Amino acid sequence: MSTISTVKEESPASAPAWLQPFVPYPRLRNGHVQTLAGNFIPRRLTLPEPEELLLQVEGPVMIDGEAVYGPSHLLCHCHWQPEEVRRDRLTLVIVHGLEGSSSSQYVLGNTARALASGYNVVRMNMRSCGGTDPLCPTIYHSGRSEDVAAVVTNIIATHGLTRIALLGYSMGGNLVLKYAGEVASAPPPQLAAVIGVSPLMDLAPSSAALHRLSNRIYEQHFLRNMRNRLRRKAELYPRLYADVNLDAIRTMRDFDQHIVARYSHFRDADDYYYSVASSQFASAFRVPTLIIHSTDDPFIVMLPETRAALLANPNVHLAETTHGGHCAFLAPGEPATGSKIQYWAEDTLHAWLAALPVDHSSGAR
Repeated sequence: MSTISTVKEESPASAPAWLQPFVPYPRLRNGHVQTLAGNFIPRRLTLPEPEELLLQVEGPVMIDGEAVYGPSHLLCHCHWQPEEVRRDRLTLVIVHGLEGSSSSQYVLGNTARALASGYNVVRMNMRSCGGTDPLCPTIYHSGRSEDVAAVVTNIIATHGLTRIALLGYSMGGNLVLKYAGEVASAPPPQLAAVIGVSPLMDLAPSSAALHRLSNRIYEQHFLRNMRNRLRRKAELYPRLYADVNLDAIRTMRDFDQHIVARYSHFRDADDYYYSVASSQFASAFRVPTLIIHSTDDPFIVMLPETRAALLANPNVHLAETTHGGHCAFLAPGEPATGSKIQYWAEDTLHAWLAALPVDHSSGAR
């Protein structure tokens, strides 16, 4: 089992071999610059054609006892190893962040690495993401861990998989960690590991941080995309969304108050934030868990009590850096490989996965 440590630019002598120091790319030490560069620097990645998995996660939408719209579906893009080895290869399920998709750059980057390591990969779209609004009348939010559970259950039943790891970025990190906490008393024997990169574990303070003046560029970017999504929803499902007042949604908290709470049966934004926060399970994680977090993340706040609970949990390794921004962690490239930029979080999580012990008697880590 991993020990618990934080990581500075000079890695301590006691650090495990898989944990290398993070040195930010020159001129990209600032958390905002890291975050923006990580989002906008293009990556040239070529992946094999995926197999599509369309999975129903909720039944028809009922209004006044009438089924007015069909069921909600998730679309996953799957990359499978050959059938003769598929069952016992690690399967990495990757969940994107807010307004991302199965084609987000960090999803594709991790997919390429995982396939090179011989893993199966399932790239999961949250509800309505990745162009799937017509497949899903309901909306996604940070508490839909039941969707992660549905994917895990389906791929185990379909392919007889023996080893599964969950990887979530930002909001996706909260989803996979929340799922891990919910099943902590009796985790599926196939669940080998859980990883959160810049995970949104404490929603209330993170929502407040997103509304700071210094973070308005991010908040407005998210809101613009989410308003556009609601317009598409209103066209596709007018009996559900036609009366939404977009003018009332000026902040992310407004969105959570007027949209998420209304359509997902929370009392209000605060009820949503505290009900779905994976931080409530920080002491409960029972499978090997890696959390990568930077203290200069512009808008993800990890509360002191959450950090303390993670550090006290022997099943958790917290890799905490002083630089790295949000879901970025851009480091200088390796001259030998010709790469100008190194993706430290990806390097770290894949090295950690490779270092996990394997229980050969059960096929699970």
